[in-house]
Amino acid sequence: MSAATLNALRCRPTYLAPAAWLGLQAAALWPHGAWLLARVQDGSDEPLGLAALALLLMLLAARAHTLRLAPRTGWLGAGVALTLAANAALPIAPPLACALLAALALAAALLAWLPADAPRAPLAGLVLLALPWIASLQYYGGYPLRVLTAQASAWLLRAAGIAAERSGAAMRVEGRLVIVDAPCSGVQMAWMAWFCACAAAALSGQRDARFLRRLPCVGLIVLAGNVLRNSLLVALEARPQGLASALHEGIGLLVLALVCAGVIVVMGKGARREALV
Repeated sequence: MSAATLNALRCRPTYLAPAAWLGLQAAALWPHGAWLLARVQDGSDEPLGLAALALLLMLLAARAHTLRLAPRTGWLGAGVALTLAANAALPIAPPLACALLAALALAAALLAWLPADAPRAPLAGLVLLALPWIASLQYYGGYPLRVLTAQASAWLLRAAGIAAERSGAAMRVEGRLVIVDAPCSGVQMAWMAWFCACAAAALSGQRDARFLRRLPCVGLIVLAGNVLRNSLLVALEARPQGLASALHEGIGLLVLALVCAGVIVVMGKGARREALV
């Protein structure tokens, strides 16, 4: 080997592989990952975040060859700062708040390595969806959402000629009191819809601007689907014979499938044409 070649090798900068950097970032945040696994295992929250985490890892593995050789220093610095903040907040802040900082740290580190044309916002959304949100969202937002759903369902049923009125988070339909319980708040449906939106956008390689423009449509689809589901179930439950539990679950799953399909159509519409531009 010539002296010129040796000098070139000595002067060439050495980069750690992007996957190795992201692994080190995750290792620095291990207390938050341990808390997340413990929360899933003890049954205090739904394990839906594992699906978001699995999809994110699958997408990163499939696109590892497209990651940048040198990171964007701004995003990498933000990831380091958020990692320090997440770990420093452990003794004084709620675990979920610390985990949110950790998720933002991972998202910032991921954005540092993604190429310019990669779908960044959907991947960041999957990072956030990996957190155990369901129980906390039900606790803080479940009741207002149930009241909103009950009121909208009462309007819809009255428009269909059925006597219905809201009473708190319950409804009185044809003289029968029907409770709008926690599952009817729409929290889990919203999580599934956001997951489908992020998955569809990430898999189709959508641009971030288009993805963000379509997010309000996802919220409207969830609201419409939840009101429709609740109205159908309340109308059937108010009958003298009531509603069999199997049929109750079947209607709920059918409406959930329709909502997810609607979100995928909205997010996927025009994605192929945009990718060719």
